[in-house]
Amino acid sequence: MAVMHFPEFRPGRVLATSFTATLTERYGEALERIPVPSRLMDWLAGNGLAVDSCTEYQLDRARELRESIHAAAAAVANQDPLPPLAVHIINDCSAHGMASPILTPEGSREWRLRSASVEDALSVVAADAVSIIAGERDGRMALCASPTCRAAFFDTSRSRTRRWCDMNTCGNREKKTRFLANKRNNSSPAG
Repeated sequence: MAVMHFPEFRPGRVLATSFTATLTERYGEALERIPVPSRLMDWLAGNGLAVDSCTEYQLDRARELRESIHAAAAAVANQDPLPPLAVHIINDCSAHGMASPILTPEGSREWRLRSASVEDALSVVAADAVSIIAGERDGRMALCASPTCRAAFFDTSRSRTRRWCDMNTCGNREKKTRFLANKRNNSSPAG
């Protein structure tokens, strides 16, 4: 049996936008980070939302939620109206799960899933999306400045002027491109 290798997840501080980052380079060579149900289970577990199982249908539903969150977040970042279908899907996922926030002994919040189902986990992701898209949290929605990425992210920087979804990937790639272009321009013979 062949061992399958999957791309690493991009960790983030905001659950909903971290979930949208399971598809990267949306306008380049798209990279799907949850290609199979087990990878969705891995992502959920890595974000404190462990589930017992996942079907292909649930994976499709998760991707539908992911794309709806991205569409709504992009609309907010561009100051456009929210897409009605995206709003419907986010609300539907939020309403169909049974999860509760709990306080840990260390004083942090965790989510307790009632049935450890994908639907319960997706309701938490959808609820997080509602809070950032509705403007309930301190920050702003933005889109990555990389023309091939354009990932939605929640900017909580002090100045709210962050340009990249991830400085270690998109930011460094763009800086390297500019550096090499400047180097070529400066080294061309005058003439």
